[in-house]
Formats: sequence, structure tokens, C-alpha cells
Amino acid sequence: MTAENSDVPLRGSVDLSQLIKKDEPAAPAPQAQGAAPAPIEVTEQSLQELAQTSAQVPVVIVFLSSASPASKELVERMRTTVASYNGAFVLATCDIDTQASVAGAFQIQSVPTVMALIAARPAPLFQGNAEDEQIRSVLDQVLEIAKQNGVTGRVGAAPEQAPGPPEPEPLPPLHQEAYEAIEREDYPAAIDAYDRALRENPKDADARAGRAQVALMERSRLADLDAVRADAADKPDDVDAQMAVADLDVMGGQVEDAFARLIDTVRVSSGPEREQLRVRLLELFDVVGGDDPRVIQARQALAAALF
Repeated sequence: MTAENSDVPLRGSVDLSQLIKKDEPAAPAPQAQGAAPAPIEVTEQSLQELAQTSAQVPVVIVFLSSASPASKELVERMRTTVASYNGAFVLATCDIDTQASVAGAFQIQSVPTVMALIAARPAPLFQGNAEDEQIRSVLDQVLEIAKQNGVTGRVGAAPEQAPGPPEPEPLPPLHQEAYEAIEREDYPAAIDAYDRALRENPKDADARAGRAQVALMERSRLADLDAVRADAADKPDDVDAQMAVADLDVMGGQVEDAFARLIDTVRVSSGPEREQLRVRLLELFDVVGGDDPRVIQARQALAAALF
């Protein structure tokens, strides 16, 4: 996604909300109005705190390489631009050379790459060394998406000025069971809890979406991106190989690419393989969200491919 045509997607990426402690939301660090403080360094240890912070203030992360002059130049311009928003963002950086596991979790393929965390949901913003006007346009979109999701705090705001998050409604028992399983990374147990919730109420849209999200995480958590893509390139007619790439594309926010790949495979498939592709597409539609324009368009294309 480039800054010129970015449409900040909040859904369709890995949900990090399980990193947020429900009873102890992290407060944004103090920051002087208009200042350009050093970015926060993202590590496996600091990621949880940043996920918590993103429930109040959107976090902008620049993924960089210490060996890349373009990365360093972009960070300096991002510091200045973010500071001009007077505390509306927290800026962080992640060096892929020293934090390979974090970069892998976000499916970073090149640097510099800029992403946002909004209520613990990653949103790809742009790749490359964008112009200042393009950066500002993308940040304006992030603020609008954050507002829609109740993330309206500011860094350094007095406690009485910063709107507190609303008290969450208690989860239904099976949803709570699934949530607790996700927290301990027991994804099969979470899927089982959602399956039981769906047997109780087949119209439970939250359970269906949750199951699809967790199933995607379970399928993809040990995948090697380069190996998966190479396998799919070597086996263009292999349904499993194409579905594996589509999973990783959705995880990384490349939703249109994932849908197009599977729909193209549907067109040249038949029998059980075609049904397998149809079911996987429906699951990915649930991950991204049924009201997302990309899903609406892909449903129409899938219907045309099937009939």
C-alpha cells in the first residue's frame, strides 16, 4: 500500500487485543506539546505496553533497518510530522535487524514500512520514503479511524481531559472461555469454544468472526513467508499452497491480493477442491468483515466464478 492510495484498513490484520490487560490500560507517556521526542523502541517486551497504549492513543510504528539511510531519514521526518499533531499519536520504531520476531509477526517484507496500532489492531499505512504531504494525509486517515473506534486520547493529557474507555460488557461464557484460551495461545481450545457457541446459536456473528480469526492465526503462526510464497509459485494448481499464501496476505493486510488469488483458483478448480476454496474464502470474509467493501466485491466475484 502506498501513501497515495492508502485506505487505512483496521480489519484484516492480526488482532493484538489479547495483549491488553482489561483492568490495567496503559496510560500514554507524558509529552510536551509540539515537542519531537525520541520514538519508543519496539521489542517483544515493549509490544504489550504499546498495544495497551493504542487503546487510548494510536501508535505509529516505523519498521526500519539500521543499515538503511532511507529508514533513518524517514524516522526524522516522521518525528517532526507526528509532533505537529500535539500528542495525537505515539511514535515508535522497530529495527528488523535486531527484532526479527516482531517484524515477522507483522509480516514486514521491506523497509521502511509504516504501520499503525489502533485499539491493538495493526493497520498497514505505507511503504517507502513517502513525501511529507502524503504522510500527513495518511495520519489524518488514522485519526479518523481511531475516532470511529473510540481511540481519542492524547499523549500528556490530564487524566480528567482524557476520555476513559467505556466499561466493557461481560462476555458470554463461551466467548470468555475463547478469550482466555487466546490469552494463553491455546488456539485449538479457542476454536472449540467458538464452535460450541455457534452450535448454541448459529447466528452468533461475533463467534463466527472470532473463530475465523483464531483459525487464521493457528494456521499461520508457524508459517515461513518466503517458503510459503515459493511453494505457491512452484505449484500454481495446488489448492493448499494457494490458500496458505492467501492466509498470510490477509494477516499482512493484503486483502485484495488474497481474495483475487483464491477466486482465480476457484475458476480453474472443480469438485471437492472448489468447495474447499469456497469455504476458506467465506472464513476470510468473516475475518475481514462482511460490511467491508473488499468483501462485498469479492463475494460478487466468487459468485460469478462458481456459477
